[in-house]
Amino acid sequence: MRRKLVAGNWKMHGLIAALPEIEAIAQAAAVTPGVDAALCVPATLIAPAVTVAARMPIGGQDCHAADQGAHTGCISAAMLREAGAALTIVGHSERRADQGETDADVKGKAEAARRHGLNAILCVGETLDQRDAGQAEAVVTAQLTDSMPDGAAADWLSIAYEPVWAIGTGRTPTEADVAAMHGAIRAKLAELLGGETAAAMRVLYGGSVNGANAALLLGCADVDGALVGGASLTAEKFVPIIEAAAGL
Repeated sequence: MRRKLVAGNWKMHGLIAALPEIEAIAQAAAVTPGVDAALCVPATLIAPAVTVAARMPIGGQDCHAADQGAHTGCISAAMLREAGAALTIVGHSERRADQGETDADVKGKAEAARRHGLNAILCVGETLDQRDAGQAEAVVTAQLTDSMPDGAAADWLSIAYEPVWAIGTGRTPTEADVAAMHGAIRAKLAELLGGETAAAMRVLYGGSVNGANAALLLGCADVDGALVGGASLTAEKFVPIIEAAAGL
């Protein structure tokens, strides 16, 4: 039985004034059995967040594939780890679109995370045009194949399926759509990594998850948790998602 993971992605939100929200989320997570919770915050907030998060993991939202070098404005996996991060997101659709990240870039970032002892959440997903063209599964499984880091294992890597058209829009795929895509991802993982690893690896759903729809989405076949955006910014909105995961 795969343990549920509910990870928040704060994106470009979060100043020191937000530490009480992190502390409240961590306190709620500590008394919610059977589910793992984590927050991926801006790099500037990692170290202070760790001080109030108790045992709840704090993560970054990206890392560079290189360990160091002339990469102005970037942050390495080693820097994240030194700041106290336990994990990082790689390949988020916003970075793929806005920063032009390729599957090869994402693979390198995941491998860098592993080198420095970080867990990684690797994101894949399709646009609305790709879904409407009937290409959704082909696009997602191709991204998964080409982004997969060498040495991928279930003890440090999770996959997050993000229907790009559902992020921040309030729109969500049907339960059948989610189950079908997660099933296709699981099948591709088995092809790439073997059945045992595929069976153990967590596949998260990410796209307008909130307290009202969390139980339905997290109850779909092959869904092992959620990558949550806006609803993770406050305890009031994020804790009900953690509780929904714990109740499944």
